[in-house]
Amino acid sequence: MRSVKVQDYMNRHPVKFTRSMPVETAVSMLVSANQSGGPVIDEHGAVIGFLSEQDCLAMMLEGTYHKEQSATVEDCMSAEVVTVNSDMAILDLAQQLGNQRPKVYPVVDYANQLVGVISRTDVLRAIDLHLRDSYANH
Repeated sequence: MRSVKVQDYMNRHPVKFTRSMPVETAVSMLVSANQSGGPVIDEHGAVIGFLSEQDCLAMMLEGTYHKEQSATVEDCMSAEVVTVNSDMAILDLAQQLGNQRPKVYPVVDYANQLVGVISRTDVLRAIDLHLRDSYANH
């Protein structure tokens, strides 16, 4: 199971945002992609934040969403981001998931460049497939 890596199950084409993007645009992208959140990247592709459905809902409920001056992703995003490395073992990530809040984790390389995202569902799928394979081989 240690040989099963994050990169084997991550989404390589996630919805991603820039800090200056209007929240309305970000919400449309999340809904279209059926993703519960996504990384915010700078002009070099480095992860600088995370925007979740929860962040967007909070902004919408504040009323800022419908005012003339639109909120940006930077106004809503969380700057504290838990990232994982693409060569991390799925089993290690599963053990870390425990009580942590995020459901989606940006996957980065060693230069902190975004290479994808992995969700709790992806981790569950990886473990399930591995267990099915091991049962089938016995």
